[in-house]
Amino acid sequence: MSQSLARLLVHLVFSTKNRQPLIVPEARDRMFAYLGGTLNTLNCPVVKVGGMADHVHILFALSRTMPLCDVVEEVKKGSSKWAKENGLAGFYWQNGYGAFSVSPSNVPKVTAYIVNQDKHHQTRSFQDELRLLLRAHGIEWDERYVWD
Repeated sequence: MSQSLARLLVHLVFSTKNRQPLIVPEARDRMFAYLGGTLNTLNCPVVKVGGMADHVHILFALSRTMPLCDVVEEVKKGSSKWAKENGLAGFYWQNGYGAFSVSPSNVPKVTAYIVNQDKHHQTRSFQDELRLLLRAHGIEWDERYVWD
């Protein structure tokens, strides 16, 4: 008998369409809980969900049986529908996303980063934050296509 074993930790980041501040404070905890619950249902155990009014950060373990793009599609589709059904009219996520691998030794650091989003965004925009993450992970990007 053989077994396939994996634990791939992912720091997923995506924003609302055009970075509109649609994740209002009174819905934020429920939105984060919904995102986490969706991932858990997809067999992608969540470590932490957080963010701001215009974007989210999610740290989770990727399922062995689903490609990342399918996981992201399910999470965004379901949560967008949930948002509209729960009073966030006109809610949409951006088309793209950023996904970054995380080593187990960096889980506490990334978790703290997600928890402290309010502090980070006192001095840094979402765009600057994403640019820093992309640079840190050696990802090239085209500004024309990142900000929808």
